[in-house]
Amino acid sequence: MQVVNPEVFTFFKALSKNNSRAWFEPQKPRFKALETEFKAFGETLKASMNQTDEIDRVKLFRIYRDVRFSKNKTPFKTHFGMSFNRKKPHLRGGYYIHIAPGESFLAAGFWNPNKEDLFRIRKEMEMDADEFRALLNDPTFIKAWTGLEGEEVKTAPKGFSKTHDNIDLIKKKQYLFIKKLEDKAILAPNFQAEVIHHFNAIRPIFNYFSNVLTTDLNGVSIL
Repeated sequence: MQVVNPEVFTFFKALSKNNSRAWFEPQKPRFKALETEFKAFGETLKASMNQTDEIDRVKLFRIYRDVRFSKNKTPFKTHFGMSFNRKKPHLRGGYYIHIAPGESFLAAGFWNPNKEDLFRIRKEMEMDADEFRALLNDPTFIKAWTGLEGEEVKTAPKGFSKTHDNIDLIKKKQYLFIKKLEDKAILAPNFQAEVIHHFNAIRPIFNYFSNVLTTDLNGVSIL
């Protein structure tokens, strides 16, 4: 089974201390080899996930930072970031793996939903959030993930009451779930199986959102 090369952590620790083009350029062949290995890990993970899901694309994010609007002008990211996109339009939600020394995590959910999807989710929460809350309280889910995270508006989105019983869910701008990981978990032989376990645990929530985002408020399909 494909596992993550421990050299990944060694490389990113060194890059964190020497984040410059002068240091990186001679190290580029070393990085490209690690990048190729991690891409291969992502493809094997995709194949395994597709036994129970439909992943149509794996994306490994570039190491180069966009510094145009950032105070931090270091040119390189000091982590690997990889996303797994489910097959739209009938399946919604996305998965993410972040590999960095001492700061690795898995993430899943909706990072940047478009305004139409966000409005539809909010309207569903306004109408009835009992099913969603039940999913958040499921023991299998709680064991695999932390609670709902993500940015939110301060009071209430336009057109929604700030005193609504479900305002804690309505005011979300993102619907995210995070699982922090220790370095030793990343390097363990069963890491791929653990990732799949956590991603499978969130599938009922993804099924819920997929149903919401492919139907109108009367439950009629819009596809």
